[in-house]
Amino acid sequence: MIVGWLAYDNNYIGSVRTLNMIETRLAAAMADKDLPPVVYGGLKREELHRTGSVILHELYFGNLGGSGAAGAALRSRMGAAFGTFDRWESEFRRIALGLAGGSGWVVLGFNRHLGLLENYWMADHATGPVGVVPLLVMDMYEHSFAIDFGAAAARYVDAFFTNIQWDAVEARLAATA
Repeated sequence: MIVGWLAYDNNYIGSVRTLNMIETRLAAAMADKDLPPVVYGGLKREELHRTGSVILHELYFGNLGGSGAAGAALRSRMGAAFGTFDRWESEFRRIALGLAGGSGWVVLGFNRHLGLLENYWMADHATGPVGVVPLLVMDMYEHSFAIDFGAAAARYVDAFFTNIQWDAVEARLAATA
């Protein structure tokens, strides 16, 4: 199993519910002329965090459930961007293991500004690189692997790679064109 119940029930569903609540509070706050700007700013900050959590989790769940085998065209494109497909995978894994025991996300993204495929380290739900379309998303928060793999984050990373739904990644990349 690659996705523990904790990642889905507590984190994803919790973020969906909280985002809905924040949106309701923001709508009401617009009518409150006496609401201090700092309070409104706090709601907007929480909206950003929860929106990032919802979207990143949906992308993460959406790129799971496959065979883990990337097609030849995608392997070639990634090889052109990173030197070889194996070099891309090695870097992605290294970033993931660098987050083990901590928290964050690993993202293969298409940088629209630079026109490049790049791997990114994200410390949280709100620190994504500007102008980047996430293509492959890996949750490295402890809740995503601790129940199934304990502290063995490397086993989780291996399991993630054997379950990648590369068709989803290819579709996301095609949508950047």
